[in-house]
Amino acid sequence: MYEKGRGIMIYTLTLSPSLDYMMDCSDINLGEINRSTFEEYYPGGKGINVSIVLNNLGMESIVLGFIGGFTGEYIKKSLTEMNIKNKFVTVQGNSRINVKIKGNVETAINGSGPRVPSHYYGDLLLILNSLKQGDYLILSGSIVKDFTNEIYEKIICFLKNRKVNIIVDAYGDALLNTLKQKPFLIKPNLEELEGLFNVKLETLDEIKEYSMKLIDLGAQNALVSLGGDGAIFVDSNKEIMYKESYKGFVKNTVGAGDSMLAGFVYEYIKSNDFKKAFEFSVACGGASAFSNTLPTKEEITKLHEGK
Repeated sequence: MYEKGRGIMIYTLTLSPSLDYMMDCSDINLGEINRSTFEEYYPGGKGINVSIVLNNLGMESIVLGFIGGFTGEYIKKSLTEMNIKNKFVTVQGNSRINVKIKGNVETAINGSGPRVPSHYYGDLLLILNSLKQGDYLILSGSIVKDFTNEIYEKIICFLKNRKVNIIVDAYGDALLNTLKQKPFLIKPNLEELEGLFNVKLETLDEIKEYSMKLIDLGAQNALVSLGGDGAIFVDSNKEIMYKESYKGFVKNTVGAGDSMLAGFVYEYIKSNDFKKAFEFSVACGGASAFSNTLPTKEEITKLHEGK
């Protein structure tokens, strides 16, 4: 059973955290001056999103990654103000800024982020060296341009004898390369699942079939998010569960998958029950989609318990 401040620890790694700058504009006219009606700044990145939702649920985690410059300081300051622990490696240059414009349609412009020369990787390994048996490490998001798609696999190999529970939420080769290391859990979405096998999946039965193939490739467990069509969970015995998504008004899908992953880890650590963890994860994903921001515990509980 999880007890705050004691026992296992959850670490989330975001290789390239961001300062997300959200602007609300009713209409965008290219080539003209446009004015927003609302702006908001917040720390971004898939691992950071997971840590924020875990924090909202009352579970501690430690955020890892590479930050730099005034934007990096803002990311660190924002997390500290949320009482989210972090152990960043500081690099030269500024952490990236992602501009998200909400209007008649949503538009995003993601920055490329700072350079991360290889010697900074050694600094990250020094931090990872403190992980112990039973801890959770969530590897999520895109790879920084100075690293190859083997980076997550290398990290898993570095921790191989630690018996750390590794969770991978990545795509393409960055995910595929980790599977032979048998990560505890992977979390592709439907598009990423199709990309792994170079197929187009039209039916739920096809999606279930290819979700089970993830176990053949080496994953111990797989959580596959299907957006508005729900989610699938497959365990190491190829026992499969499916749950439809919750019904409601979708306000924002950014971060819904990260919220789902946070919910799964939270409930599994508490109950050691895959079924409960899976069901709670879908509620977290739904609550995120029905909120303008990452969901609160109250929003998640209300949806999960049907209140």
